[in-house]
Amino acid sequence: MVGLSVGEKHFIQGGIAQDLRSDGRKRLTYRPIYVETGVIPQAHGSARVRLGATDVIASVKAELGKPSALQPDKGNIAIYVDCSPTAAPMFEGRGGEELSTELSVALQRCLLGGKSGAGAGIDPTSLVVVEGKVCWDLYIDGLVISSDGNLLDALAAAIKAALSNTGIPKVDVAADATSDEQPEVNISDEEFLQFDTSGIPVIVTLTKVGRHYIVDATSEEESQMSSAVSISVNRKGHICGLTKRGGVGLDPSIILDMISVAKHVSEQLINKLDSEIAAAEASEEES
Repeated sequence: MVGLSVGEKHFIQGGIAQDLRSDGRKRLTYRPIYVETGVIPQAHGSARVRLGATDVIASVKAELGKPSALQPDKGNIAIYVDCSPTAAPMFEGRGGEELSTELSVALQRCLLGGKSGAGAGIDPTSLVVVEGKVCWDLYIDGLVISSDGNLLDALAAAIKAALSNTGIPKVDVAADATSDEQPEVNISDEEFLQFDTSGIPVIVTLTKVGRHYIVDATSEEESQMSSAVSISVNRKGHICGLTKRGGVGLDPSIILDMISVAKHVSEQLINKLDSEIAAAEASEEES
């Protein structure tokens, strides 16, 4: 945990109350966001995102698999997060494992919808090659390199950027397979299908400190929070998922207010992230 003196705590809380945070931002302003794509050559797609001193990487690996019998028209998506022990002192040992699990579960809730796949920000039906027989399995790995708060939003941004950088090989299916047997497939080395990331949401975490809530909290600000609500919002302004942490309960009317604030903030975040991804893709092609 961040060790702060009483004076520092009052300074942080007082600044938030007056809409002037210790780094000069207003309550609903993000730190500058930087995106780099194609950082892991052996992955099908990858990206690095920096928010202030928070630094994360996401990579995407695609493998051919078989859809589950219960959901024959959907591919499989798994999200795992690993927190590097060097990212923060609290990540050493069990602390890092617990946070990794918490972040993985939160990302799955916010990006993959319910167990049925309904409301998923990442569409699993687009991963099916032959219904009930062949699909792509996506393994999305997140790595926290450096932590200064707001890990969930940064990881979601990195996943969105990594998926926009992902090329899935084109698959040709043999036409002579009978309906009972597993069809033969031919994976192309040259043709790749780009992932449509227009519907993938961003996550906006609103952290409540005192009577107010802020976006993109630093580690010091998070140490003063009573609770935090993370809301995933897509380009249409639809809510794709919601998760809460922190022991203090929230009045339902406050949650509704938080959702409307998150929708407003998400528009700016999506536009900024999309322009950063486009710039990163352009510089990657030049190099």
